[in-house]
Amino acid sequence: MNPALLVLEDGRVFHGVAYGAEGETFGEMVFNTGMTGYQETLTDPSYARQIVAMTSPHIGNTGINGEDPESRRIQVAGYVVREPARVASNWRATGSLGSALREQGVVGIAIPGTRALTRHLRDKGAMRAGIFSSPDALAAGEEALVRRVLESPAMEGADLARDVSTAEPYVVAAKGEKRYTVAAVDLGIKSMTPYRMSERGCEVHVLPASSTAEDILALDPDGVFFSNGPGDPAAADYAVDALKGVLDAGKPFFGICFGNQIFGRALGLGTYKLRFGHRGINQPVQDRATGKVDVSAHNHGFAVDAPADGPFDTPYGPGEVSHVNLNDGCVEGLRLLERPAFSVQYHPEAAAGPHDASGLFDRFCELMEASK
Repeated sequence: MNPALLVLEDGRVFHGVAYGAEGETFGEMVFNTGMTGYQETLTDPSYARQIVAMTSPHIGNTGINGEDPESRRIQVAGYVVREPARVASNWRATGSLGSALREQGVVGIAIPGTRALTRHLRDKGAMRAGIFSSPDALAAGEEALVRRVLESPAMEGADLARDVSTAEPYVVAAKGEKRYTVAAVDLGIKSMTPYRMSERGCEVHVLPASSTAEDILALDPDGVFFSNGPGDPAAADYAVDALKGVLDAGKPFFGICFGNQIFGRALGLGTYKLRFGHRGINQPVQDRATGKVDVSAHNHGFAVDAPADGPFDTPYGPGEVSHVNLNDGCVEGLRLLERPAFSVQYHPEAAAGPHDASGLFDRFCELMEASK
């Protein structure tokens, strides 16, 4: 195996061997704590321009298949594992993970110190990084590679939703009898999300990230959905403006992840960069109204800055923080008290991950039914 280096912007260097495509890549260095679902993680558009390290020690055991991808291709900027599986063994497998990474040009590295890497990021925070496995890059020396990492773009201020969004609208048909028409704005949507809505009788019209309020309302939808996605919500004013138009029209609204952050900004709240973010399928989130705790799937590096001690004023009437993260107390959900609009910071479609929060899609349907 050819040697490779993982270089962090603070000068920390990890030595390993090339995994996947050989070459070089840059991105924000983050880690994912999920013990399953690596194919869903790799194909989640929310991971655009991020180098993802898996804390689970064995990756690739079940290979890859054509059923689990959450988008058209692998989306991560780079991939870090401890020990790649030597053999893919699963009845659904159609190929190996290493082959898929090579075919799609995704530069990766296998290092013995993924635990040390994770502890370093937990101490220092998410940061820029680069993976280098080409002979020319390795010959340049570690100091030169650190300088190149420092020259790469940061995640703050990055508008990435339009890069990963669908170029043209498409429709996911309702399964069984059609009950509702949903306009879903694709800010980096996972394929399982419209599928979960279609299971509930929703005909889902998936629209590009740059869609305006006029584009959305032209469908005369029963409800509007804003998806997950990558980048800094402060750089997505186009999505905020579109959502303001939807809220002005009084349409039922549901947002997840990046959609939660866009909802917060539409309500006049701020957003901020988390020190290391939440990425995995084991985050405890509490519903403040009921006290119920859901174990939930997460993938976000930004959060909404909202007062958690009671209702707050918005241009659309009073709102409140509906859910909080029990690990660090950050905002995990918002809702308006006098309009049919709510959002959560996590992923109720649960691909891969726990299914505790799947009832949120039912809640969205209830809002659409009540507004008919």
